Formats: sequence, C-alpha cells, structure tokens
Amino acid sequence: MLVALRVKNFILMDALELRLEPGFNVLTGETGAGKSIVVGALSLVLGGRASAEQVRPGADEAEIEALFDVRSSDRAMAMLDAAGVASGGELVIRRVVQATGRSRAYLNGRLCTAGELQALAPELADVASQHESVALTDPATHLGYLDRFGRLVPARSELAADVSELEALSAELRAARELERGRGEREAFVAFQLQAIDALSPRPGELAELAAERNRLRHAGRLHDITRRAAARLEGDDALCDELARLASELRAAAEIDPALDDVARAVDGCWTELSDAARAIARYAERAEADPDRLSEIEDRMYRLEGLLRQHGPTIEDVLATRARLAAELSRLSGVESHVADLERRRDALLAVAAERARKLSAKRRKAAEKLGAAISTELAELGMGGARVVVDVALHGGDRAELVVDGARLGQDGIDRVEFLISPNKGIEPRPLRRIASGGELSRALLALKRVLAECGPAGLYVFDEVDSGVGGAVADKIGRAIGDVARHHQVLCITHLAPIAAFASAHFVVAKENAGGIAKSSVSRVDKKDRIAEVARMLSGAKVTGASLRAATELIEAARL
Repeated sequence: MLVALRVKNFILMDALELRLEPGFNVLTGETGAGKSIVVGALSLVLGGRASAEQVRPGADEAEIEALFDVRSSDRAMAMLDAAGVASGGELVIRRVVQATGRSRAYLNGRLCTAGELQALAPELADVASQHESVALTDPATHLGYLDRFGRLVPARSELAADVSELEALSAELRAARELERGRGEREAFVAFQLQAIDALSPRPGELAELAAERNRLRHAGRLHDITRRAAARLEGDDALCDELARLASELRAAAEIDPALDDVARAVDGCWTELSDAARAIARYAERAEADPDRLSEIEDRMYRLEGLLRQHGPTIEDVLATRARLAAELSRLSGVESHVADLERRRDALLAVAAERARKLSAKRRKAAEKLGAAISTELAELGMGGARVVVDVALHGGDRAELVVDGARLGQDGIDRVEFLISPNKGIEPRPLRRIASGGELSRALLALKRVLAECGPAGLYVFDEVDSGVGGAVADKIGRAIGDVARHHQVLCITHLAPIAAFASAHFVVAKENAGGIAKSSVSRVDKKDRIAEVARMLSGAKVTGASLRAATELIEAARL
C-alpha cells in the first residue's frame, strides 16, 4: 500500500505531498492541470526512465519519494531481505533526477539501481492506463494473466526450475557431444603437449638451481685458483692456521698463570678451530672446482628446453605444472567422453519425462482456467456496457520446430508448452478475433478494467492505479465503471485519475489537481477535498467551469447514490 508520495521540482510541481487512504482514492482536475504528473512521479519511483525534461524549469534536480507499507506482501519483504535492505514492514523509495538527466535511486537509504526498482515494482503497484491498454493487446502478457487467475504461478515456477536444469543439462550435453566429435584430434594434441612436459619433468625452483650451477661452471678456473691460493695461505708452511695455533697455545699457558686471560684464550682457540675448518672446506672446494664442459652443455640445453616450456605454458614452472594437471584431467575426460555423453543423455531424458508430465498437467489446468476466465471477463464487460461482447482465452501448444526440448510436439520452455491469447467478439455473431485486431480504444480500456476486476483477489500488487481508463465513455457506463473500480478497491488500494463525475463519486478520498501561473512558470498543486468542497468539484465535473445550484444538487445526489 502507498502511504505517501512526496514530489519536489518534478515537471510542473514544485512541491507535493499526497497521503492516500487504503480504499478508493480519486484524482480529478481540469484538462491539462497535471493529473498524469502524479502517475509519472509514481512510475519514476517504480523504476521508470528518468530524463532532464522531468526537472522543473529553474531547478537543479527533481526528487520523488514514496512510502510503502509492505507488511502484507511476503514476496516484497523477501526481496528486500535478499537485497540486504532492512524494512521493518516499511519501504521508502527515493529517486533524484538531475537537470543533466542523470538519476540516483535509494531503497530505505541504500543506493540501488533502476533495475532493482523495476524488479520490485510488481509487488508494490499495478499501473493501468491508456498506454497499458495497448500493452493488453500483446499476447506475451496473456499467459501471465491466465496463470494469476488460475492460481497456477507456483506450478509454473516448479516447472521453470525443472526446465532451467534441463537447459543446463542440454548445454552440457551439446558441449560433450562436440568434444566427442573432435575427440581424436584433440586427444592427440593434448597427449602431445602432456608428453612434452613429462619428457622434462620440471621441478619448482629448478631453473634457479641450474642457473647457479651454470654460473659456477662458467667460472670454474678462476674459482679453482682463488680457493687453491686461499687454502695454501691458511694451512701451508708458516700459514695463518699454524701461527694462530701457536698463539692459542701461548694464551692457554698464560691463562694458567692468570685466569683473567681464560676467556681470551678460549676465544682465540675457537677462532683457530673455525679457521682450520674453513681451510679444509676451501681445500676440498679447490679440488672439485674444475671445468666440466659436458656438464655445462647439459645444463644449458636443459635450461633452453625449460624456457621453451615457460614461453608456452609459463611464466613460471608452477604454471607449467598447473597446465600439466589440466591437460591430464582433460585427457581423462576425453577418454571417458562416450560414457559421459551417455550419462548426460540418461539424466536429461529422466528430467525431461518429469518436466513433460508437469507441463501436461499445467496445460490441462490452464485450459480449464481459460474457460472460467473468458466467461468472467465477458460477464464483467456486460456490466460495463458491452453486453454483446464475448471473450475467449485461447490456449494452444507452442510450435516445436527446431526446438531442443519438445513435449507432445510442442516446444517446452520455462512457461510450459502453451501460448495464450485473448480473443474478443465485441458483438454477437462476430467470430472472436485477437484484441489487437478488433478492439477500439474504449473497448480496450473496458477490457482492461474487466480483467483487473476479475484478478482483483489474486493480484500481488498492493496499489492499483487507473489512469483515465474511462476515456471515451459516459452516462450509465461511467456509473458501472465507477462501481467496478469500487469493487476492485475492496481488495486493493486504488488511485484513479478520471474526468468523469459518476466515477469520482464512488471514491472514499478525493484529491484535486489545479494549475496556476507563478512568476511566469506554470505550477500544479494537489489538495484533498471533503464535504462541500468535494461536492463543488463533482459539480464542476458535471457542468463545466460554471457551477450552478442544479449541478450542486446533482453532485450531492451522485455521491449519496454511490454510497448505497
């Protein structure tokens, strides 16, 4: 339910606060006063397209804010929870449009996209207008109307889940069959790449180790000379180790005389031990540090081959090893692709059998519901002054040509196997034909209202908006339309924009739009009218600009009659 709508600097309105009642709210005013601006503002907060033309001249931005009570809509609450929007049963949607045409949208203060608003909109409001009556001629919308009337949406959702899984399985099966067709060539290529990696069996860190060894071998002669001379100076005749050994011996003797030298003696003795160990290690290194051209050539060849692998699968050996694992897994899949295809076919066929049975049952229920819906709309049209009209809800199978999922010769989609179209015979003796080919604008408007009335008890939206769906009618038909909208208002909050007094008389809350010029700029305002002011407005709708005593009496009678 829409609790309040606030508008600032939107088209002709500099400021507006509209607080609606739960039942039948009506919005009236002279032609051109700006009644449809309210619907435009509401459409904007429901995800409609924003443009620079919506900003009032002279303003930097337009702002529309709507407060909804969503406690009665479990789906709306669930959608808000899924989006991470805390609601507590209340939802504030705010839309800001800049003079440049850019816009921002907010759900309870959280920045959101227009797409999120559009997804949420069907749970908040259902807008019926002359534009939507044209949309009613689109057969793509008819299946949804039928499923709502027949309360078949849960069954369709279950089928849609099966079909989604079927589509995923079919896509996987197509890929597996494509793999099977090119298996021989691909298997040879993968095996070749795998063999190239396994022939080298690279190890993590191996390149760094080989580079270090190559560097040693390239400088083996110099390393041999340096280490040989160092070993000779450390352990040859009169070498440093011999001199240090004598010094350590003398200090140990001195420490026996004066213990204060004990630490120094031990330190020098330790230096001698470490230097002796280093001398022996250097000597061993000098013995090994010899040129080995064969080993150097072997290392350079392996590094060259490893670098080739890195260029192909790198940049690191870890990447090469990851590629090897992937290739091995693919080779395993290729070897088992035939059994995989067979398994996918079994799973798909089993699920297709389940989905087919669901689709057949759903189709049968649709055909039964279609008869009832057609009869119900025909009855409503009779009440709205189209007593000779007859509506047929035609349910037929989808064509299955070139379709991948087929049930009983029909294409299976997430909506099932049916296509639905509303047919109308506006007068007796005329064969029913599609709405888009036969209905006039007035007939479409009344067909739309009849459909809304039939669906009033099962529609998900909390607010129904009727934007001049009474266009082109009057007199007794207008009274019937008013009663029909009043009936819808028993189940839903209604906002009706009308220029007909017999319709406005049925409202429980009446708002009037007026336009004036302020500072050379047109300005629209909205105010609620009650009692005498409401009677005066209904009288104006009856008689025009000049309100007479007779029109006031007629307006009073009209309002009182609507209460009966």
